Amino acid sequence: MPPNTPPPPRRPHTDPEDWTPYKSRLQFETAEFLFTRDQMSAGHIDTLLNLWAASLLEHSDEPPFSNHTELYDAIDSTPLGDVPWEVFNLKYDRVLPENEVPAWMTSEYDVWFRDPHSIIRNLLSNPDFDGEFNYTPYQEYDAPGNHRFQDFMSGNWAWKQAVRVLFDY
Repeated sequence: MPPNTPPPPRRPHTDPEDWTPYKSRLQFETAEFLFTRDQMSAGHIDTLLNLWAASLLEHSDEPPFSNHTELYDAIDSTPLGDVPWEVFNLKYDRVLPENEVPAWMTSEYDVWFRDPHSIIRNLLSNPDFDGEFNYTPYQEYDAPGNHRFQDFMSGNWAWKQAVRVLFDY
């Protein structure tokens, strides 16, 4: 982008009670907990949801999801970040052993990713993060002279990149 180009317009904040594509805050928080924080397996998710359903039978109610597939479908349909998923295929292409060939050497794998440049552009243009992280590398030392590491920008790699760019010109 040319210098001083304003960030693209952001989608307006929606109604705080709108949890789309989730039916409720409970459904969203259940998905966030099971998938992100606990990283529970599909089988364990199904067991938990079955137990939850059994506990709600006497109230004629249902758990937030009926099974892991419904949970994954809700997660996959979450509109977030405006950066589409991309995929490429990867396969081992070196010399194969003469005897037993491990299955991974002959299999093809899908590698899913989102464009890192677009993700960073979205982060930097998001007003929700204004004042929440450092944009420039820095080094901080305590009284005895020990380097204090706090976040990515206080690390050696970020500092060396900035110094390298400064002295490469």
